Amino acid sequence: MAENVEGAVRRKSGPLRIAMIAPPYLAVPPIGYGGIEQVVSVLTEGLVTAGHEVVLFGAPGSVTSARLISPLPAPITLGDPAGISDEIYFITAAYHEAQSFDVIHDHTGMGPSLGSMLSWPPVVHTLHGPWTTQSRRMARLLSGRVNYVAISNSQREHNRQIRYAGVVYNGINVAAHPFREAKEDFLVFVGRINPEKRPETAIEIARKAGLPLVMVIKCSEPFERDYFNKVVAPLLGTDITILEEPAQEVKVDIVSRARALLFPIDWPEPFGLVMTEAMACGTPVIARALGSVPEVIRNGITGYCCNSIEEMIDAVSSVASLNPTDCREDVKRRFSASVMVANYEKVYRSALARTQRRELVAQSAELFLLNAAS
Repeated sequence: MAENVEGAVRRKSGPLRIAMIAPPYLAVPPIGYGGIEQVVSVLTEGLVTAGHEVVLFGAPGSVTSARLISPLPAPITLGDPAGISDEIYFITAAYHEAQSFDVIHDHTGMGPSLGSMLSWPPVVHTLHGPWTTQSRRMARLLSGRVNYVAISNSQREHNRQIRYAGVVYNGINVAAHPFREAKEDFLVFVGRINPEKRPETAIEIARKAGLPLVMVIKCSEPFERDYFNKVVAPLLGTDITILEEPAQEVKVDIVSRARALLFPIDWPEPFGLVMTEAMACGTPVIARALGSVPEVIRNGITGYCCNSIEEMIDAVSSVASLNPTDCREDVKRRFSASVMVANYEKVYRSALARTQRRELVAQSAELFLLNAAS
């Protein structure tokens, strides 16, 4: 343990050895759907470029400039209850390598439970999902033993009962998002098919605004297909185009050409990566002002934060007055890969410093007791 602490002191300002643990369900980066995996990929590549030694624990099929370890022979199927044991195996295999790293950055749901039992190295955990009764209970148990990172101030404010290592906005590779100043006369919706994302509301807004709608959706799990069949399918017509999990380059091309992205959420969105992707393309966002939306959108500049469906319909006629360049420049300033990497580097070094101090105090106390006993 002392050797690890001394090593951390030597690496206080130099390159770090970082374990990046991605969820074992989708490749990094994902082919289609996969916001967490997209963020993990951008962060991993950015850290490697910054000179750090990164090992990515990811699903088979992942592509990275870091060293890749895939403990499982195949990705776990989303929504498969039998996949829990495979996920536990995947996470355990990653944590068995813990002593090879200065910091572990865990993006899985179950990993922090194992990480909380380590005295070294520090474990950073990004909170990618919403707060639930179960996640609040677990976070209270692990608070102080795991370095929690919120992805928005809104997410942090929804649970003030735990200690946070910081707030770091998700970042994107801005260069991978084509900028288009001239827009076409259609709207776009991007998201999972469920009540939280309100795809049916996007259809209503587009129809009442008199514009076609392209829907880029994920609809692969049973509850998503059920919601699509019962709620969305009956509303479809010739003015609605459905694209199910297209490749990333296809998605961003469509988003870049749209007049606006519709984001009619009905829940406290922790971040909403698609909003930053749209704005990077110069496409403004029309969204319900819930969760992180007021943090991500600069109201009246990069989009509109609305309190009702009626306001969203009215906003469609106003987006043409917004400057696409303002949208892209704001993403460069606040949500770029380089900004995210720099902020996580600060989190890692702070976590190392806290853990180092704790271990040195423990070692001093142990030495004092040994001397007293002799």
